[in-house]
Amino acid sequence: MRVQLPLINAVHGRSALTCRFRCGDACSQPAPNTSANPYVGDVIAAALSRRSVMRAAAVVTVAAAAGTAVAVPDAEAAPMKGTRRGTRKGTSHGKGARGLRFAPVAPNTADTVTVPAGYAQNVVVRWGEPILRGAPAFDPERQTAAAQAGQFGYNNDFLALLPLPGERGRQVLVANHEYTDEVLMFRGYDAANPTREQVEIAWAAHGLGVVVVEENKRNGALTLVPRHPLNRRVTATTEFRLTGPAAGSDLLKTSADPTGRKVLGTLNNCSGGTTPWGTTLHGEENFNQYFANASRTTDKRYGIGTGASERKWERFDRRFDVAQEPNEPHRFGYVVELDPYDPSSTPRKHTALGRFKHEGATVRLTHDGRPVVYSGDDERFDYFYKFVGSKRMRKGAGRAVREHNLSLLDEGTLYVARLTGDSPALEIDGTGKLPADGEFDGGGEWIPLATATAKGAVSHVEGMTADEVFVFTRLAGDKVGATKMDRPEDIEPNPRTGKVYVALTNNTNRGVGANAPADEANPRNANKHGHVLELTERWNRADSTEFGWTLFLVAGDPEDPATYFAGFPKDHVSPISCPDNVAFDPHGNLWISTDGNQLGSHDGLFGVATRGERRGELKQFLTVPTGAETCGPLVQDRRVLVAVQHPGEINGATVEKPASTWPDGPGKIVRPAVVAVWREDGTDIGL
Repeated sequence: MRVQLPLINAVHGRSALTCRFRCGDACSQPAPNTSANPYVGDVIAAALSRRSVMRAAAVVTVAAAAGTAVAVPDAEAAPMKGTRRGTRKGTSHGKGARGLRFAPVAPNTADTVTVPAGYAQNVVVRWGEPILRGAPAFDPERQTAAAQAGQFGYNNDFLALLPLPGERGRQVLVANHEYTDEVLMFRGYDAANPTREQVEIAWAAHGLGVVVVEENKRNGALTLVPRHPLNRRVTATTEFRLTGPAAGSDLLKTSADPTGRKVLGTLNNCSGGTTPWGTTLHGEENFNQYFANASRTTDKRYGIGTGASERKWERFDRRFDVAQEPNEPHRFGYVVELDPYDPSSTPRKHTALGRFKHEGATVRLTHDGRPVVYSGDDERFDYFYKFVGSKRMRKGAGRAVREHNLSLLDEGTLYVARLTGDSPALEIDGTGKLPADGEFDGGGEWIPLATATAKGAVSHVEGMTADEVFVFTRLAGDKVGATKMDRPEDIEPNPRTGKVYVALTNNTNRGVGANAPADEANPRNANKHGHVLELTERWNRADSTEFGWTLFLVAGDPEDPATYFAGFPKDHVSPISCPDNVAFDPHGNLWISTDGNQLGSHDGLFGVATRGERRGELKQFLTVPTGAETCGPLVQDRRVLVAVQHPGEINGATVEKPASTWPDGPGKIVRPAVVAVWREDGTDIGL
């Protein structure tokens, strides 16, 4: 018998509290994308005339171990075929895929982090713990903005763990602090009348955090090293530098910054990535919710409201009032780059990567050393993108090398994805039933939007300048006919195979009323569980402009005929719902964290094999507490890290009436935190 998760918004699987504070209740509003772009299903018929060509074309193949590729001679991108749905004959169930040999955690609603038998855990760092010199101990009844600016921020999301040369047993942990839950932070909070101190505390609780952590020599626990010289807080009032082709544009100038090159703060940082040159990237996602009193069509396309904001920040700083500062929202929605090894450095916002609700940003190098950045726009019926840099990364640690590498994301071409299926439209009926060829798959192309060089930028979109493309990137995607997807979130290339995985969380509006029906890349109407798309760049080159794709995983209850696990027997997988952030372990397995589980249990972290006879074998590794989301997964040889975000975020919950007592137990305020998990015997994860 399934347990039911109480107090969940039936429209989109999150609590109403989550909807208010994370994204300004975006899912209850009309989708911002009202363009007439064709859906994949609309262009399927056109693909039929060349279907015989597609079937005859050579298929991209990747030598997984060597990372080599076989060329595709056809002028079109041949789809990368996956195993057909159903049970593979002769599959041995044994111990599981390498890296996934653990007893899966059963779905549950326990108010704790539940891990497999034989594994242990510890809280690495909580909201409010002092990390900078002079910061006081956390006192929930005596919070101040000055104290919070020196303490670990709220709602940790993306995590990066970087080496710390010269300090044995220590690493640098970088975290996003996406947003604040004021009703869970402040006793007696009045949402209609926040105080200035509460607002300034929230500003200080947003942003990024850098903390040095130390490994316990006796086990896998990580502990905070307070007051380390590298520890740092970046907040909603920290100065940032706008870089790239739109920096200095009239679209970015404000009364406080007539240069259009400096902006205060970063907001709603969701997921991110690390770069090969040792920095971290952070995606500004639901920035629209912080702004009030918008009226323009461009603001509406980004979901910026016409009335007051949820947090009422516009009462305390005019830059959040669009009527007074119309260009201020144009300065958010970018990918932020941070140098965690230089606490005095000014973080950058890269306009060349476009402005939209960046879920994250992950990097892969081309064959000649140029960066390629993948990013999804986390909105119903919006797009996913990649940026291909034109400058090569340099190796070394000198200042000149560092400065060169910090400029790599300012020159190159920004692309948006257009997908086509290879099955008749009549075979995509919205139930998730497979088409006759046995797969949801097809080809696609990367459509160029604009190119930035050292001498200037050129738009590839008719009727838009380059500045407009980089600032109003969603509108550029509309104009070129990009494919509307079911909330594209985290996008990660597999470091072993080169294949790229796109997490599509859900879209309960798909096929409902006048909304777009199912198509081959988004095959279920009222899609409440989401899916994962596997993309193979042509020739396995990161700078290719063509790709093949297949649906690797269609999430939900394995007993539901509409679900699919890359062909692995469905009676040997864990149920999964609403894939969000993804990561890879050292063995090339994909790890998926969830957000908004619609199967009646808490969100969790799952590992799934991506190749071999166990491809599609999915196992749940942990669950998180009541009301929480699983974020920032990191999977190392001997440790797994997760960010437990917004525990207790259940409709009606407050400081006085908590829905969760994690992590410190009854009588203590609920606190988002980072958790480390390791094997009790000290050996590698999943072996």
